Amino acid sequence: MEPRITLEELREVFLSAEESQAARAVAVLVSVTLAAIVLVLVRRRSLREEYTPIWLAVAGGLLVVSLRFDLLRALTRAIGAWTPSSTLFFLGEVFLLAICLNFAVRLSRASVQLKNLGQEVAILRSQVESLTRDAAPPPEARPPS
Repeated sequence: MEPRITLEELREVFLSAEESQAARAVAVLVSVTLAAIVLVLVRRRSLREEYTPIWLAVAGGLLVVSLRFDLLRALTRAIGAWTPSSTLFFLGEVFLLAICLNFAVRLSRASVQLKNLGQEVAILRSQVESLTRDAAPPPEARPPS
């Protein structure tokens, strides 16, 4: 009979696998590039300053995880995931969900403001037309042309 490996032993194999130096180099390069792109976008005023700390924190987090893979392994063990890559994907999904929720809230606020502004413009237009009508002399009082 062949020896069987348990699921916990298999998980331990995944978690104890050595990380690739090439993958580490790519991850460091990506995190530094992300930070540089964020700073360039802020400088060109394509990205508002209020978003800069968020994106720089993401770039910094990626850099930390790239340089200290043991922290990612510890987090993977803590949440009960099988591989560090699944932990990264999970954290990425949580981040994207938070961004989507943030933009949904901002979009809701903007649509309410747009509706209110449209209503205010309609009221002002009505008032201007009313004042224009009241200020114009009646047709009988106008001098003949």
